[in-house]
Amino acid sequence: MTAVPEHNRRVSTSDLDRLTGVRSGKGSFYPEFRVTAQRLERVVAALDAISRALVQTVHGPENLVRAVAEAARTHLNAEWVLLALADGALPEARPRHLILDADGTAYAFEGLSGARDPGPHLPDAVLNRLNDILRGQLAQFRLPVIESHHAHVPIELNGGVMGAFAAWTPSHRTLDGTDEAVMRILASQTAVALQNCALFGKSQELLARSERAFAEASRHAVDLAARNTELLATQRELDAAQRHQLLDSERHRIARELHDSVTQCVLSAGMQIEVCRSEAQTGSLGAGGEEVVARLDLAKDLTRSAVEQLRSAIYALNRPGDARRTSLPEMLEQLATVHMPEDLRVSLQMQGSVAELPSEVEHALLRIAGEALFNTAMHGNATQAIVRLIYRPKAVTLSIADDGTGDPDKLRLMLRLTDATDVDGHHRGLANMLARAREHGGTFEVARSRIGGVRVVITIPRAAEGSAP
Repeated sequence: MTAVPEHNRRVSTSDLDRLTGVRSGKGSFYPEFRVTAQRLERVVAALDAISRALVQTVHGPENLVRAVAEAARTHLNAEWVLLALADGALPEARPRHLILDADGTAYAFEGLSGARDPGPHLPDAVLNRLNDILRGQLAQFRLPVIESHHAHVPIELNGGVMGAFAAWTPSHRTLDGTDEAVMRILASQTAVALQNCALFGKSQELLARSERAFAEASRHAVDLAARNTELLATQRELDAAQRHQLLDSERHRIARELHDSVTQCVLSAGMQIEVCRSEAQTGSLGAGGEEVVARLDLAKDLTRSAVEQLRSAIYALNRPGDARRTSLPEMLEQLATVHMPEDLRVSLQMQGSVAELPSEVEHALLRIAGEALFNTAMHGNATQAIVRLIYRPKAVTLSIADDGTGDPDKLRLMLRLTDATDVDGHHRGLANMLARAREHGGTFEVARSRIGGVRVVITIPRAAEGSAP
């Protein structure tokens, strides 16, 4: 027998070390290494199949169970693979069981898409094991059972047995400890994945329900908003009707007062003037009698004119058509056309979109306009007056201009004196207009008008509408 040189032995050992990464002088090392490498390769392939199977959680429990059973069948080259959950365990999980044969054909007793009814194809050993698992008879299988061609691994969760994993391999495929480890990993991860899958399905259902509830709530919100708009409109209409009713009642009250008191007094004065005139015409007053008669005739004409104006005012206050006036411009139009002397022409001008103002603001503006026009007619000797109402986004402005003989500087001086102290009660008209404007956060100004007389300007912020209902 020829001896191998020492140099050659060192080279062979060095090459083996370089290829395997392990130094060994045993002659049986390389065959054992090949077996270990093959087993490791199978384990890596099995773990890869398990990871691919477990990511099926988001695709539903049926896909998850199929993928897990297929991973076990492929790794074990199994003829039959059984995955089942005991009755009452993980109640939300579906499907409850699945069987695969050597070709990967699925069988199930429950309605599983694509699965066949087992019928005569199912061996007695597989059927009996399925019945044992479903009925919860798992006491004998609480620990893994690994035989040469059969494996049974419990599916555990939170310390309890939920079901089992079982497989049967052909004669050429012998099971070992590596297969047991793979099966145990697969069983434990399957339990967690099934629970996660059930929780995911439940969360999806809750999400769908919450979306439906949100959509329903949104529809209710839109409906409530529409109803609220209708209620606000109705409330405004009722408030306007109430204000008009109050104004109508007040107009009738004023008309009655004018008729029963002022008109009667004026008529009585006229009668007394007529008596005095008759006596004066008898000549008892001597040389100055004619002048007295002339003055009495003038007084008689004035009282007759006053009675006619009072009757006109009473008629206007009692007109049924007034109840239909619903805006400040209409009330200003009534003021300008009905209650002014014939020798004073009053025109009304509008700017901006008419908006409903709080009743107290409209009342204040109407009273200010009435007072200003009264001053124009009685003290200004004017023949023309222009009432201008301007609606702006943030304020409403009312101005009254005339062509009379009034002096703005003198009026401003009287207004300052009256505002500071009111000694004899005179010139309260200007002070009242200023007070009404201030009550609503507004301003009151007196200036020269473009048509030659006096112009008063009242500006009230629209923010004051917040006090309206």
